[in-house]
Parts: sequence; C-alpha cells; structure tokens
Amino acid sequence: MALIVQKYGGTSVGDLDRIRNVAERIARTRDQGNDVVVILSAMSGVTDQLISMAEKIHTPPDAREMDVLLATGEQTTVSLMAMTLQAMGYKARSMLGYQAEILTDNRYTKARILDIGAERIKSLLAEGQIVVVAGFQGMDASGDITTLGRGGSDTSAVAVAAGLKADRCEIYTDVDGIYTADPNICGKARKLSRISYDEMLEMASLGAKVLQIRSVEFAKKYDVPIHVRSSFNQEEGTMVVHEDANMEKVVVSGVTQSKNESRITLRKVPDQPGIASRILTPVAEAGISVDMIIQNTRLSNMTDLTFTVPKSDFDASMAVEKKVAEEIGAAEVLGDENIAKVSVIGVGMRSHSGVASKMFAALAAENINILMISTSEIRISCVIEEKYTELAVRALHTAFDLDSQ
Repeated sequence: MALIVQKYGGTSVGDLDRIRNVAERIARTRDQGNDVVVILSAMSGVTDQLISMAEKIHTPPDAREMDVLLATGEQTTVSLMAMTLQAMGYKARSMLGYQAEILTDNRYTKARILDIGAERIKSLLAEGQIVVVAGFQGMDASGDITTLGRGGSDTSAVAVAAGLKADRCEIYTDVDGIYTADPNICGKARKLSRISYDEMLEMASLGAKVLQIRSVEFAKKYDVPIHVRSSFNQEEGTMVVHEDANMEKVVVSGVTQSKNESRITLRKVPDQPGIASRILTPVAEAGISVDMIIQNTRLSNMTDLTFTVPKSDFDASMAVEKKVAEEIGAAEVLGDENIAKVSVIGVGMRSHSGVASKMFAALAAENINILMISTSEIRISCVIEEKYTELAVRALHTAFDLDSQ
C-alpha cells in the first residue's frame, strides 16, 4: 500500500461531470489499496470571477478580505468532491487549509507555507477516509485565512506530500506531461518521461506554466517525486525527480519562451561605486523583481545600465527610474515592451561545451538579433524581439536535436 497525494487543477474540476470523472480516478487509486489525499483547485474561471467582483467594489481591494473571498473557490470544489465520492460508496472527508493545519506567513494573497501539521490528515487516513483538501490556502499565526498566489495548489500538494512523507505526488492538469517545448508553438515537441528538479525549476522560472516554481522547490528540498499527467486520459506523464547519469547525456532537455518581459535602459549614468545599487534598490523596494542586468562602460566615466522586469511591472518601473535618473544625473531612460526571452535548459550543459555557440548560431541563421544574454550552470537565456519568439523556439528545438530524440 502506498500513500499518494493527487492534485487536480481548475480545468480538471471545471463542472460536475469533470468532478465525477476525477472522483472515478481517485476511486480507482483507492481500489488499488492506496491511501489517497486529494488537493483541489477552484473550478476554472471562478477565481477570476471573484477577483473581478472585488475590484468592482474597490481597487485595490483589502488583501486580507481578498484571501477570505478567494478561499471560497476551493471550498466549493472540495465539498462537491467529497459528496461525489460518498455517493459512490467511499468514505471521504473535505478539509479547508486551516483544518489541514497548513501554516503560512501573513503576506496575504501571496503567502508562503511555513509548516504542515499533518496529524489530522493522518488520523482520517487511519479511519479509511479519502481526504480532500482545499489547495491554494492556509492559515497564519493569527488564525486568518491566507492564499498562496496563482498556482498555489501545486505548492499545497507538494507541501502536504512532504508533510505526510507520501510515496509520490501526482499533479493532474490539462496537459499530459512536460514537453521539450510548447507543443502549441513547436509541432515537433516531445513529452519527456523524466526531468530533474533543477531543470524543472529553470523551466518554471522561464515561462513553462505546467508547474508552479515553489512546488518544485518544495519537491527538491523534501525529495518528493512528482508525476505530472493529464486528468483527461490514462497515459503516463513526466516524472520530476533528482537527476541521474542518463540525464546528463542529453545536452539540452527543453526550450522555453516568455513574452512577459520588458527592458529598461538608463543611458549615460555616472560610472562610480554604488550607482547600480541606487538604480536597482528603488525597484526592489517597489516589490518588482529584476531579472537580467547588463552594464556597458562608455568613455568619460559614463555607463549604460539595462535590466529586465515583468511586463506587468513596466509602467511602475519606468516611473521609478525616471525619478532615479534625475537624482543621479543620467541622460535618459528608455523602455521596450516588445521583447521576449528564449532559453535552452539541460543538466547536460555541465559536462558539454559549445552550447552557447550553437544557440547563437541557430538564432543568427534565422537573422534573429540577440539583445541580452544571461546564463546559469544549466541554462542559457537570450532576449530577442518579441515578433521572433516562435521562430526562435523552433530553430533552437531543431538545432539541439530535440525534434528527433
């Protein structure tokens, strides 16, 4: 007998028929002799509807009250799922985040999990219950409801699996695994049978939307194997696990893209100690994440500094930097929202040379200009003009032999 945590996203429980289909899958897992804990998202579209209603009352709405409101989406699905399983003859009990003792900090709408008190779940499992837990939500030290941000149900599932020391965590979604590229862009993209935690972390941070990045961080830290698969068929999906020797034989495992990028440049900045801090600290204080940074040295002790931020934060970042430019005596602030980031990822990069040159050559062959470059041990990213994104993905997919492997 294994202990299995299963998570189903909003499209998987989008209506009563889909809830019944998921219940049948859960029942099959239970009939195989396994203990089952189920984590559910809100029905697809419900969270957006709740946000829309709140914003019609006041913008921005109070963060604490938003969490109280948004948590009702998952409350609906877990109760309906428990009822459905009970109607099928199974013992099932629904639990909200606070009942499952998911303790978080108090950063409303984007809380982070601090601890999982799994004893109540364990006691229900000992009674033979299928435990259905509301994802995306928890409770802070004051007893207030909190939510974990978009994609938070993935994090809930992996955290609960870690707290229970589950044998595996199955993430069910509307795709049947992790692909070498977005199949909607690259027709030759292939499903991977296995991928390492580190590769998945890079993919999640660089535009792949299958798993929420914090869920992968949890899985790696607590050694929780994740099986990403579709709730609409019975096919095996992709296992996310620690890397092994076979993974290193493949130089590049996948190509990702993100159009949620914008670029800001401060021109003719005084080239002196502390100037980068004066430029970037106000952005950080505004709660905006900076990704890539490039500084070029000019003559006469002047420099240009360029960095990227999420496109959604472009206007706020420009406003901040125009004030900074006046304070430090920069010549001007330039902005560009028509950019994208394409990346190649693979643990095999650690032991293979020539990856960067092959990437640059593949882009050059398509007459795609590279605007910025950043690297990590297992990833190379290039900023390009947004209009070339799909072409770049297909070119890189072919260049690294991902079409045929």
